[in-house]
Amino acid sequence: MTLKDDAQVPQRRRGAALETALLDAAWDELVEKGYDGFTIDAVAERARTSRAVLYRRWATKQELVRAAVGHAGERQRDDEIPDTGSLRDDVVEVLRGANNSRAWFGITMVMQLSGYYAETGSGLADLRGTLMGGRVSRIETLLARAVERGEADPAKLTPRVVAVPFDLYRQELMMTLKPVPDEVIESIVDEVFMPLVRP
Repeated sequence: MTLKDDAQVPQRRRGAALETALLDAAWDELVEKGYDGFTIDAVAERARTSRAVLYRRWATKQELVRAAVGHAGERQRDDEIPDTGSLRDDVVEVLRGANNSRAWFGITMVMQLSGYYAETGSGLADLRGTLMGGRVSRIETLLARAVERGEADPAKLTPRVVAVPFDLYRQELMMTLKPVPDEVIESIVDEVFMPLVRP
């Protein structure tokens, strides 16, 4: 066998490499065809493997979709926490970062998963739990710094208030199906969030 012949023989994937290939294929199918057009057969074909390989890991289409969403979300994750010295600028930077790295992901979650939500009786909030995976959110770190600097009143930091900038950002994203303009991000922070948290 020549080196050229050897190079054409596909390498058998195992472990993390195999799982990554399977989840990449599943995400690509979901993006291209949506949940309604998503099939285990198509994922297996795209990943160049068998259905049995997929079913050994994920017993149902829904399980595979949740795993693919979690995998794709992890790849888009940005854990960098800005430290500009002001809460206002930190929150603006976090929203801009989400806009730059995850807007398309959020739009895909809305556009391509409606069949999943209908079939499972779940919604975006349920999949958000899959994506967060118990992590401490960046906003908690930003707010702890702001409280130390005297920029935020801890008594005002209820879960609903803390969620406001992100809820408004997601609402804008879902309603327009486009990245959120910078002036809207600044308006969310300046006109709504900061007045709610200032001492």
